[in-house]
Amino acid sequence: MRCCLALLLLLPLAGCGANGAPVPPPAKAKSGVTLTGEASIGVVVK
Repeated sequence: MRCCLALLLLLPLAGCGANGAPVPPPAKAKSGVTLTGEASIGVVVK
C-alpha cells in the first residue's frame, strides 16, 4: 500500500516540469532522415 501511495504522489511531479522548463533543440540539428510508412491494428483487408 505504501508503494502505491508513493507512486501516486510522484506521478504528478514527473510530468509537471519539475526538472525545469522545456528547451527546444537547436535549429541546426536537422538531419536528412525522413520517416514514412503505414500502421494498422487488427484485421486489415486490402
